[in-house]
Amino acid sequence: MKTSNKLCYCMFFALLLGNSSEAQFFKKLAKKAEKAAERTVERRVESETSKKTDQALDSILEPGSVGKQAPDTQGNGNTTGTSSESTTSTGSIATGPKTIQVYSKFDFVPGDKPLFYDDFNDEFMGDFPSKWNTNGSGEVVTLGTIPGKWYSVANRSLTIPNLGITLPEDFTMEFDLKVVNLSRNTGSGAILAIYLSETDGLKTNENYVKANLNFCQYIAIGVRVDNNFKGDPAPIANTLQQDFRELYKDVVHVSIAVNKNRYRLWLNENKVVDLPQFIVSPELINYVKFYVNGIDKQKRQEQVLISNLKISEGGVDLRRKLMSEGKISTNGILFNSGSADILPQSMGIIRQISQVLNQDSSISLNIVGHTDSDGSDESNITLSKDRAEAVKKALVSVYGISEDRLSSEGKGEAEPVADNGTAQGKAQNRRVEFIKK
Repeated sequence: MKTSNKLCYCMFFALLLGNSSEAQFFKKLAKKAEKAAERTVERRVESETSKKTDQALDSILEPGSVGKQAPDTQGNGNTTGTSSESTTSTGSIATGPKTIQVYSKFDFVPGDKPLFYDDFNDEFMGDFPSKWNTNGSGEVVTLGTIPGKWYSVANRSLTIPNLGITLPEDFTMEFDLKVVNLSRNTGSGAILAIYLSETDGLKTNENYVKANLNFCQYIAIGVRVDNNFKGDPAPIANTLQQDFRELYKDVVHVSIAVNKNRYRLWLNENKVVDLPQFIVSPELINYVKFYVNGIDKQKRQEQVLISNLKISEGGVDLRRKLMSEGKISTNGILFNSGSADILPQSMGIIRQISQVLNQDSSISLNIVGHTDSDGSDESNITLSKDRAEAVKKALVSVYGISEDRLSSEGKGEAEPVADNGTAQGKAQNRRVEFIKK
């Protein structure tokens, strides 16, 4: 009897303990669910609050603009020394095929003296590019539907083009960017950092300016800009918020112009950054560096690819030079390979030429096309003529210049200005001249 009673007591206490543990388990589960719900509500409230704030600002700054896509903006740096977000958040940047009409107000003009060019066409597939250095890894690859060769920069790699010289105070830099396999899993740490730095060492703890292009897909982040100069009491650290998520799903042309203290950056035709005092000490900005982070090639097959890097000494106003000297030559007007199709990002130069013609109605111009030595003499003569004619048509159709004031001709490969044996030399020889008649 006693044994039976003890057994009953033991079963009773075991049942109580089981019920107590189960109750605690469900209690903890309920708390986790409650916290998760709170976080979801907070995120939604924050998102809606941000939208309402943006609409209120738009209604004050640009009456009648609420509900419409905000225009392209250029941000000013935060000079408080702390990180801040831009108060203007634009809608998604337009994507799809770009035309010269879309780029008609594009005001980037590349420098007129090439310093470095690399399209990786002379490299073997799978090799690290011969004109570069890195503390990580990378390789030259091709993309199935996109022409040319590309440098795939490995994650957490700092990589440097071997310029052979230091950067001048006035220069421009351009390159094509493709980010592969972006998805909702691409996080906020996925970036390409573009450094302009003091030394050519594989480090970043020095004087520099940088722009972070952020590839996050689940929220719109934009471009972050930072400068770091020893002794500077008011460094800039700012995020210029725009929605580039769709833009990064295609090839993006990145353009940067440096004029002493001033720093400007474009993504395709959109001017994103224009900071007049970003480069505190221009004499300390000597080299270009790229850093990739937050990219998962192994699990998600993400890659950051760059190609057609071109760095040129700049600062000469082509308009003034044409007016004073009566002639300019530029290799900044680019065409699709082997064709006379003008690449839209070339419109900054053509726009400047139109401004000269509009300012002085007495000026007439002869447009002369030149090619590199690839192909036969006959085909290059034809190609150079077609390219000069394409520029002429752009001035007429886009900017309204009278066709009677323009003529065109092509000289093929007959008058090279550089060695056709190198990619950089070929890039210099592919040029367009404008000559006052």
